[in-house]
Amino acid sequence: MHDLAAQLLRLPPSCGPVRLVGIDGHAGSGKTTFAGQLAAALDGAPVLHLDDVATHEELFAWTGRLLRQVVEPLRRGEPARYAPYDWTARSFGPSRELPAAPVILLEGVGAGRRALRPFLARLLWMELSHEEAWTRGQRRDGEAQSEFWDGWVRAERRHFADDPSRPFADLLVRQCSEGYEVLKGPVGTLGPDASITHGDEPSAMC
Repeated sequence: MHDLAAQLLRLPPSCGPVRLVGIDGHAGSGKTTFAGQLAAALDGAPVLHLDDVATHEELFAWTGRLLRQVVEPLRRGEPARYAPYDWTARSFGPSRELPAAPVILLEGVGAGRRALRPFLARLLWMELSHEEAWTRGQRRDGEAQSEFWDGWVRAERRHFADDPSRPFADLLVRQCSEGYEVLKGPVGTLGPDASITHGDEPSAMC
């Protein structure tokens, strides 16, 4: 993971002074967990979760708000401010600041959409089929969220049919029994020092 972090830090900024790194994939594919580990390897890089940007009514129609509240301030080298959505209260919470850090991780379904790609230093795709990812996600969220998942699956299918991310990914991330394997993506280049990353456990085989 530290090799990947070092590679990201060597990239030129992509959004003002920020290297904005997108982590996309199907719901349930492990984006949040991976982003947390990568953020730690980056000495606590900020993570913006798209779950905080989307709403029940705007599962994917949040692009304009993200560009206004986050991307435009970062492009000016200023901190961004956004109000995270509370999925239980169904309303936006108190405003939160996002500093113009050297690297910011943007994780969530749609992080690699076409409107955001011009501002990304790298796009990573969690390499897990939608069947496996959705099964994991539904198992995680339980029966109480089954109705939401039915609507989500339809919305995610429509989103990726219209605006796919994987074909534009620089890197593909596969979760292994211990750690992760990072491979060259459809449009990516992978340095020799970042071909495979693992957690702190002994080397894993996928």
